Amino acid sequence: MAKNRPIFSWINDRIDLSGLQEFFSHKKVPYHRYSIWYYFGGMSLFLFLIQVVTGILLLLYYKPTAESAFESVQYIVSEVPFGWLVRSIHSWSANLFIFFVFAHMFSVFFMRGYRKPRELTWISGAALLGLALAFGFSGYLLPWNQLAYLATNVGTNFLSLVPFIGDWLLKFARGGNEVTGATLTRFFGFHVAVLPGILTLILTIHLILIQRQGISSPISIEKQIAAGRIPRMELPFFPNFMYRELMGWTIAFGALILLASLFPWELGEKADILKPAPPHIKPEWYFVFMYQTLKYVPKLVGVFGFAFCAFIWILLPFFDSKSARGEKNTIYTAIGLTVLIYIIVLTFMGYFAPGE
Repeated sequence: MAKNRPIFSWINDRIDLSGLQEFFSHKKVPYHRYSIWYYFGGMSLFLFLIQVVTGILLLLYYKPTAESAFESVQYIVSEVPFGWLVRSIHSWSANLFIFFVFAHMFSVFFMRGYRKPRELTWISGAALLGLALAFGFSGYLLPWNQLAYLATNVGTNFLSLVPFIGDWLLKFARGGNEVTGATLTRFFGFHVAVLPGILTLILTIHLILIQRQGISSPISIEKQIAAGRIPRMELPFFPNFMYRELMGWTIAFGALILLASLFPWELGEKADILKPAPPHIKPEWYFVFMYQTLKYVPKLVGVFGFAFCAFIWILLPFFDSKSARGEKNTIYTAIGLTVLIYIIVLTFMGYFAPGE
């Protein structure tokens, strides 16, 4: 074995990888007709890693000031070799990262992967979704273009609706009363230091919980196994599951290159605080359903409604006692479908409804 794997043997002699080998040799993943959904979590992790690598490369040239931010991004896409490609990959992977985190969350919900003893895994996953949205919001301003400036101005205004501390939150987020260069610098700090640190901590906890508790099977599959209608099937994590996941990552990376090449991310025009907002301005797609909702209800009601729904969603495992007992809960399935359809329909309306 040592002759066939000299590098592995050299490392193993110095840090003893026997424990890691033992772990991988015994780790199994449930294998059934819904197993495809298990790859969405790994895909989210892969896209986050792409974000980290491309973000570091962009940091080599980016200047987080109102005077230089737009010009530095312009220099990256026009002068730096393959800078346009790196920026486009960063932007596309950011959007796909948020999409797959959403998809992973709903797949876990519909398979009741949050049921006992995985409540903390669900809560940490919900926190990761919130952080992904925070990454998208803070990173959106960094090119310092007109659309990002106006969207940030509108988005941060909602903080003022929070009772008692709203004005303080608004000034804290903006670094003052208005969106200025101080806001840009503050968002840059959040985007490259604060949020990555928090996300790394929660992601580590999330992965440890998954390793400790394993991956759950849907209730319907568990019932069929218990009744003897189907056998319990498991896929070895290494190499079977890992190789399939790596294949998915390879396809995703190819898709990123294709999207970045055919549809390079536009830079727009530099932010001008005196220029009026263009008609029908919209936030990024993952906020459109919220933005559209606030057109139909008072802003205060809408903001607190979303905050309340998010709170209930995070604590969902503690309310769903039927799933905890291994019983089907059609009411929660209907709630999940309603939420998903609501997000899709309101997003569609935000982009394609007449007059939008």
